[in-house]
Amino acid sequence: MTPAPALDGRAAGEHPTHLDALLPAEMARRAEEVGAAKVARDAPGTLVLAILAGAFIALGGVFATTALSGTAGAPWGPVRVLAGLTFSLGLILVIVGGAELFTGNALIVMAWASGRVSALAVCRNWAIVFAGNALGGVGVAALVFAAGTHRSGGGAFGATALGIAQAKLRLDWGQAVALGVLCNVLVCLAVWLCYSARSTADRVLAVVFPISAFVAAGFEHSVANLYFVPLGILIAALDPALAHAAGVDPGGLTWLGFLVRNLVPVTLGNALGGAGLVGVVYWFVYLRPAARAGARVG
Repeated sequence: MTPAPALDGRAAGEHPTHLDALLPAEMARRAEEVGAAKVARDAPGTLVLAILAGAFIALGGVFATTALSGTAGAPWGPVRVLAGLTFSLGLILVIVGGAELFTGNALIVMAWASGRVSALAVCRNWAIVFAGNALGGVGVAALVFAAGTHRSGGGAFGATALGIAQAKLRLDWGQAVALGVLCNVLVCLAVWLCYSARSTADRVLAVVFPISAFVAAGFEHSVANLYFVPLGILIAALDPALAHAAGVDPGGLTWLGFLVRNLVPVTLGNALGGAGLVGVVYWFVYLRPAARAGARVG
């Protein structure tokens, strides 16, 4: 005989549905489980999800570029906040839609530190995910150029895209590393907050403010840059008239310059900030053996 459902709609013996957000100790355990699951996924599935994540972040970049275009003379701070709010679309798509993002996957170190996965497996995941993110980001940049979006607003979109790319390649190496560290602290905190969530609305709200903050402050995100800078390079190389009209030297935007002056140092900073200043710190507080033992005693 099938047991009668409880008065609240649950089948007999089922636990009640919890609506409260998870507390940090529970969030840490969830982060550990998620990290182990990410590493266990096969390479083809991981790669496809990584391509999606790169594309999702790029779509957030398209939205943010649109918001920034034609804002000459507007107050700097509010315009930057608007760009951050619109760029948040990218991580919302990643978190809610499900995708593999290199910067967020820095938190896999929590599963590694607990002995759940090997260092080799973590590095393998990061390599596959970064490659997929690059394909997604550069692919969207190529599609945006092919669609002629850079000519939107009388060329305002393209001028903004060129200005963003040029500014990123003007950073010195140490500055790019530091901006990468600061960026991924906020990105990983956004992902960390999502581990407390019980609903889609929770996840969206958890993402918006940390992501808006890093964009508004001008911090550097390696995966976002795999859209922003390639789009600038494409415009400079294939539409030099627009570049000259925007006051940008087409020769100053090159693939080698992007790799050496931005992508490498920013990626290093992202890894240090996310894994070291968020993942390892929360592992130490909640998941190291002494902390687990104390939680059990309590």
